Amino acid sequence: MAFQVRAVVRYFFSGLLMGAADVIPGVSGGTMALVVGIYEKLVEAIHQVFQAVVVLLRGRGPEALRAFRAIPWTFLLPLIGGIATAILSAASLILHLLAHYPVHLRGLFFGLIAGSLVLPWLRLRRRSWREMLFALLGAITAFILVGLPPRVVPDPALWQVFGAAAIAICAMILPGISGAFLLLVLGFYEPTLLALTQRNWPYLLAFVAGMATGLGLFVRLLRYLLHHWHDATMAVLVGLMAGSLRAIWPWLDDKRQLLLPTAADPIVSVVLLALAGLAFVGVLSRWELRRRQTSSALL
Repeated sequence: MAFQVRAVVRYFFSGLLMGAADVIPGVSGGTMALVVGIYEKLVEAIHQVFQAVVVLLRGRGPEALRAFRAIPWTFLLPLIGGIATAILSAASLILHLLAHYPVHLRGLFFGLIAGSLVLPWLRLRRRSWREMLFALLGAITAFILVGLPPRVVPDPALWQVFGAAAIAICAMILPGISGAFLLLVLGFYEPTLLALTQRNWPYLLAFVAGMATGLGLFVRLLRYLLHHWHDATMAVLVGLMAGSLRAIWPWLDDKRQLLLPTAADPIVSVVLLALAGLAFVGVLSRWELRRRQTSSALL
């Protein structure tokens, strides 16, 4: 019982980290899921939810009930609760910090993500030149993607909205690439916010349908890759994390291009915050190691 309580607290805390990360432009909640070691469990749980929904839509009630019961709710519910809590409680604070201290906040998350790269890399069963190559490909892909300039698509068609939502939701589950940032690059960020404020229901329904379709298909693909090419897939995910550091480099211009700090910039305070992020990862990794040792002892 005590072990289950600790697990629920851990999942809620993981959700807090994911929710806080989702508010930061260029940071993905999937990154935090990979850092705290729940990424594969999350992919599996989402796949189970979609499988249960598909069975239900096919009219197989008893089978759908069994499928819903098999979903790890003791994992999903605390995680969702943590994400929602972080977004609702910390969003205003983080947005305030982004508006007034963007360089400092990006410095903190830069240190956090940079220090986190070693954790998922060490979870690979093998770390050969092949995994290094896959990681490099992932890093190059993310580096290019997060450097693309934002655009706006005026009056998009509903099929375009559907497609953009399907792509963006895939990014939300990938570590390193922010779904909101990808919407900016695709040109659908402002139209989506406008649709929300104006209650444009055809747009919103197309968007939700695209999200559901994209997530269901992508999770199925990702689950297959993790089951059949685990280390190669994880190496790509680590590479995506590394390449996405470009998006949270502390010094960026209005077009999100990289800048070098000048003497007038708060270099010392930003470096200290980056080191604080590294220290937090160190504490987190020790906690994760202790948890794994405790779990092994109980088996």
